[in-house]
Amino acid sequence: MAGQSLPCVGAALPLASWPLPLAVLLPSGRGLLGPGKCDVRHPCGAGPGASALRSLPRGPTGTVHPSSWVQSRPLKTRELREPVLSAAIATKMAQFHGMEMPFTKEPHWLFGTMERYLKQILDLPAPGLPQMNLLETYSLKDEMGSLRRLLESTPSPVVFCHNDIQEGNILLLSEPENADSLMLVDFEYSSYNYRGFDIGNHFCEWVYNYTHEEWPFYKAQPADYPTRGQQLHFIRHYLAEVKKGEIVSQEEQSNLEEDLLVEVNRYALASHFFWGLWSILQASMSTIEFGYLEYAQSRFQLYFQQKGQLTSFHPPS
Repeated sequence: MAGQSLPCVGAALPLASWPLPLAVLLPSGRGLLGPGKCDVRHPCGAGPGASALRSLPRGPTGTVHPSSWVQSRPLKTRELREPVLSAAIATKMAQFHGMEMPFTKEPHWLFGTMERYLKQILDLPAPGLPQMNLLETYSLKDEMGSLRRLLESTPSPVVFCHNDIQEGNILLLSEPENADSLMLVDFEYSSYNYRGFDIGNHFCEWVYNYTHEEWPFYKAQPADYPTRGQQLHFIRHYLAEVKKGEIVSQEEQSNLEEDLLVEVNRYALASHFFWGLWSILQASMSTIEFGYLEYAQSRFQLYFQQKGQLTSFHPPS
């Protein structure tokens, strides 16, 4: 899920700093959380004769207007679970996390943004939005405090995160399908953040298809959340890139994998909470035809469902 609420940090970064291939989306629209247009710039390009970049899926954030030419296409939701592509995404994410960027490395983005969103929601005029009574039953302020306490007890390194690695923000450049054939786009949410959020958020996106052509213009398949085996497949390729050149014992590898499983599934809760709040605000401000309140309900329902599974965490096999 993506939006136009934060500045596109990618626009200000030296292109040599990015692990290639990448693309930078530069918002040209106006207004907080409103629809806008984006231009696509690609530092590495695809060379002379590249075919036109297809428009990214409309989704809940409006139209994307390409202004460069890249031989590529966005991934489809179902492709996120394909083993070869999942491994390539894990490698690309690890490369992204390894970047050193000229920003504050204090991880204030996640809860700072959620606190701002929640304040804006609580300031909405009465009677507010349709279905807000249902959302009020979630006790969002108290629940965010509970989430904060859970994550404070969950070690997760601070790295430079994309924060929105969903299928529409991953372009497949060419064959074969490996990390070098993928291009990440849309950096408006990129910031120093907890590693667990970026991976957990990506796992949550396995559930949502934003190209559904009927109301509410998305389709949720909670059963598509990655199984333990699928998560381990991703995690092993992620760690292989992070630990490249290091000698890791079998016992240490196993411990790293198990710790990361717990970490990312706890931070997946933060993904549901973040985009749930975001979607409530979009419902109050956006003119885009999309079921924002329905989407918010879906994210909070999955938040509470997955939270209930964490007491003795074992993702489904």
